[in-house]
Amino acid sequence: MFDAKKLTEEQVATIRGWAAEGDQLADIQKRMESEMDLRLTYMDTRFLILDLGIELKKEDEEVEEQPEPAEDEAEKPLEDLTEDDMEILPPADQGGNVRVTVDEIARPGMMVTGKVTFSDGQSGMWYVDEMGRLGIDPDQPGYRPTESDITLFQKELQTVMRHH
Repeated sequence: MFDAKKLTEEQVATIRGWAAEGDQLADIQKRMESEMDLRLTYMDTRFLILDLGIELKKEDEEVEEQPEPAEDEAEKPLEDLTEDDMEILPPADQGGNVRVTVDEIARPGMMVTGKVTFSDGQSGMWYVDEMGRLGIDPDQPGYRPTESDITLFQKELQTVMRHH
């Protein structure tokens, strides 16, 4: 795991600038390698961004248009939601009902694993392998979630992992 203390103040300022410009994790990861000669996994980059307290801009305008949940709702881990809380989730036909859980014990050969259920009811296993690569293994062979479901999956995964 990469230690944020290894970065100079100038490097931290540069990374903050990239985030302010709208770069996402993958962009920052690539730029750190090409411009700073630092090769990090996607997960190490994510943890670094969290350690530095950097907020990434939302990736698309569609997500920005959605109302922010009340603070007490946003802080609840997915597994702590009650039936009343579930009413605030958008219906599945709007592409907003993606549910993510984290396994207590990761599967062999993986750093972290869990289950995901997409808005159309299809589900599968998600994982982060030992190289820090995120992947999804759908229950139905050949299934491909929509782009909006992938975006919601990534955001929900980040939220769940913050509380895990």
